[in-house]
Amino acid sequence: MQTKALAPEYQGALTKMSVNASLTDVLAEGVRHLKQAELSGSQEEVARSGLAVAEAHRRLGQVEEADRAWKASYRAARSAGATGAMAWALWSGGTLARQRGSLRLAFRLLGLAAELGKRGGDVVARGYSLAGLAETGRIQGDYATVATLHEQLLAEARARGEARHTVWALEGIAQIHRNTGQLDWALEMFEEAAVLAGDADDRRGRAWALRGIADIVSLRDGATERALGLLAEAEVTCREMKLSSALAYNHKMRANVLFRAGRYEEAREVYEQALTEFRAMTEPRGEALAALGLVKARARLGRDRAATAADLDELRGRLSRIGLLNAREMVERAYAELGVEPAAEHEGAGGRGEGLSAADGAAGEPAATQRRTAEPAEEPAATQRLTAEPADEPAAAHPRAAGPGTGSAAPHEEAPVR
Repeated sequence: MQTKALAPEYQGALTKMSVNASLTDVLAEGVRHLKQAELSGSQEEVARSGLAVAEAHRRLGQVEEADRAWKASYRAARSAGATGAMAWALWSGGTLARQRGSLRLAFRLLGLAAELGKRGGDVVARGYSLAGLAETGRIQGDYATVATLHEQLLAEARARGEARHTVWALEGIAQIHRNTGQLDWALEMFEEAAVLAGDADDRRGRAWALRGIADIVSLRDGATERALGLLAEAEVTCREMKLSSALAYNHKMRANVLFRAGRYEEAREVYEQALTEFRAMTEPRGEALAALGLVKARARLGRDRAATAADLDELRGRLSRIGLLNAREMVERAYAELGVEPAAEHEGAGGRGEGLSAADGAAGEPAATQRRTAEPAEEPAATQRLTAEPADEPAAAHPRAAGPGTGSAAPHEEAPVR
């Protein structure tokens, strides 16, 4: 296993950038080297420097800038005939599409990225793209399809000694267990991820793992103060590294913990804070997660029942449109938990999101405004999905790869942002 986590998305002249570098520093260095590459005329270096610029913008929540940057990186890579760099640009675009709630586009771009990574012999680009497909399927709630893929990627990451990718896979599998009610397994894997991330100096990975542990100990054990302490530790990393999205999800989890403890006024305030943060970075999934938690907190504080029902109606419609599994079931649980009836029946709102258990103070998966990020016009019309993985991929042998269990239908919590 690597003694230190690496950031393979920082390429070319930025190869030596630390995985823990502040995103503002990454952006500044990326822009500087991008200008130098443009002056030198090296299109491949333009593509690789541009990738770091795209990723820094994305992780800072600057989605329009990220959109322009990954497309420019792709075009430069294409002009240079650099297949691996093309794969990385598409990976960035697919990850951005998922962040913006455009899951169908995310599947398409990440599938293309995996194809190009294999064609160009870039094992890491292919692995990251397959991981992106797995993560998108998990967010969608398609656990049966992606559980084995997560285990396969974990085995490959361990075999190659990739600490950061191993941490990601452990956290993804833990999240599947958490969302299907297998809380003991989930906690075990989050704790393993936290230790490994700490040993590898992967601060971002450790912050997400601490958030996962906080979720479980709050939900399973009612250990409110321990959970809040873990979240406070993770928040320090989020702020120091300028991890805008991770910080917003940390705040939403803090609100979840407060809600579960019956501290509804505090939960309301933190949900509102998270909602503002998600809106500022145009992250519709997180926005809807925080919005559902806020509806529930306000209801517990005495909000008018008719207004609560109307809020849930609107969220049900939004959640259905994104194409997530069990969205209606998630909101139906909220109706039941809060003792309200739908204010109006939405025709065609039969889309599916993820379940919400009464123990949870926040939403499952959010809706999206479905603002598609158009990929470059030169892209082939491939539509590879998770079910179309290459036949030569090894099957997972992890004993816990069974996929969904029969536990409570707890909501999805956002996966680590690479």
